[in-house]
Amino acid sequence: LRFDEQVRVVVFKSQVKGVFCAGADLKERAKMDDAEVAEFVRRLRNLMDEIAALPVPTIAAIDGYALGGGLELALACDLRVAASSAKMGLIETTRGLLPGAGGTQRLPRCVGIGLAKELIFTGRQIDGEQAASMGLVNHSVPQNSEGDAAYQRALALAEEILPQAPFAVKMGKLAINKGMEV
Repeated sequence: LRFDEQVRVVVFKSQVKGVFCAGADLKERAKMDDAEVAEFVRRLRNLMDEIAALPVPTIAAIDGYALGGGLELALACDLRVAASSAKMGLIETTRGLLPGAGGTQRLPRCVGIGLAKELIFTGRQIDGEQAASMGLVNHSVPQNSEGDAAYQRALALAEEILPQAPFAVKMGKLAINKGMEV
């Protein structure tokens, strides 16, 4: 995607109704030794960094659960749209774990340090409306009967971006991202 000049916007959505991404398979992870866990987390972190570094805008369409690594995936995107009924949370602390794929850096940048600490320390799950009120998502929309309301709103948002000058959008994203580092 990074090198395909035809790609102007990337929308992440799930093929599973009611779930954006439920995070890592903890039963599978429990079977791993320490070295395997470290490699798994490193690869997951690299994947999220690669998504965040895509030169075009990325939009997460959260039409269901986005828990743990699932929310970290959404946080790696530039924009997030959620169904009001979606459930989101960095729930790792409820499992004796720590968000390891960038959530401890990206969530505070999105909602502020105090709120990020509260959400991570408690492992609290929030819905799409709560997420919108704290700035975690750009838009919260009522779920439709097809279960793809966030995806439909994400497509509409992508259609607003498409007519804009591609180079200007790419440079705008780069400037914002670099500016957040200083």
